[in-house]
Amino acid sequence: MPFAPNFPVLLRTEDGVRIDAAHTPSRRAAEGPELGPELGPEVGIVVAHGFTGSWRERTARRIVHVLSEYGGVLAFDFRGHGRSGGLTTVGDKEILDVEAAVRHLRATGCPKVAVVGFSMGAAVAVRHAGLRRDVDAVVSVSGPARWYYRGTRPMRQVHWAIERPVGRLAARVVKRTRITGVEWDPVPMPPHEAAALIAPTPLLVVHGDADAFFPVEHAHQLYEAAREPKELWIEPGYGHAEAAATPDLIRRIGKWISSNFS
Repeated sequence: MPFAPNFPVLLRTEDGVRIDAAHTPSRRAAEGPELGPELGPEVGIVVAHGFTGSWRERTARRIVHVLSEYGGVLAFDFRGHGRSGGLTTVGDKEILDVEAAVRHLRATGCPKVAVVGFSMGAAVAVRHAGLRRDVDAVVSVSGPARWYYRGTRPMRQVHWAIERPVGRLAARVVKRTRITGVEWDPVPMPPHEAAALIAPTPLLVVHGDADAFFPVEHAHQLYEAAREPKELWIEPGYGHAEAAATPDLIRRIGKWISSNFS
């Protein structure tokens, strides 16, 4: 099945960064209610990718295609990624990018908006929901609970890319990811502390027991810090973020969003 069509959107953040995005209308509106329970035109879903990712990648487009069964989807590139402007701060100012996406969906007539984040995008989604408090549901997939984690080889490689000039150059050349060389000051609130501020907005934490970046303890820390309503899914055999997400898992996430908006 071909991917659902998307329409280009140019967002502008509160601090003036240009964000490259695309809107995929709900397939239910085009194909009828046989796709599932009627959610109505008000449902919007923001998809926030992981570090060095892009909404233009096939894995991300596959996720958007499935989620469009449950509402209109706005996917975007974080600052410093792909065709967006600016430099990535790896989870700090990126909450402004999510805010711009949420604001766009609200402006187009979506009073109900969910944010689904993957890896770095999950950390940003949780922080945005806790600090801005203007979404109606949030999903953290493969997200970290705390900063500076170096307990796995992939995360040590990520820190090398972030902290060393040669690493930042490699990320720019190979992944089109432009990383700031300025250290956090102050250090932003960690995701597990932000998770405690999300209620009464529902939170879903999804994590794989085969995640090579963040072990499942991160998911448990997020879940335990949060207040009800919340859910925790530990997925057997699931690896990390978008690349490992199956259509079945994404469909279950879409149904969870549907259940909280019905």
